[in-house]
Amino acid sequence: MRVFNARGQVLAGAVVSDRYAPGVARIHEGAWYDPDKGGDLNALCKYGNPNVLTLDIGTSQLAQATSAHTTLVEIEKYTGPMDNVTAFNGPVEMVAQCEYVPASQGNPHD
Repeated sequence: MRVFNARGQVLAGAVVSDRYAPGVARIHEGAWYDPDKGGDLNALCKYGNPNVLTLDIGTSQLAQATSAHTTLVEIEKYTGPMDNVTAFNGPVEMVAQCEYVPASQGNPHD
């Protein structure tokens, strides 16, 4: 299934159950973020990380604990290509896209 909203989209398996109210979906946490297009804001998380769908805010300015993972989503049957999950292949090294300026030279934006 493709689970999506304005914040993002993930792939997830589905089990229909009467243990939850009608119209309620639950995604268990624990999936590593695994975008199909690295760095793209519209990437599809192939491994189903629910953080892609929720608001990224702390509970308060003091605590900064995780806010409740409750959000509105839409769900549809996924018919696109099934890429391999690559979340366990290790991190991808990113090359800096900016000019290196030693700290002794001050603010490079002045």
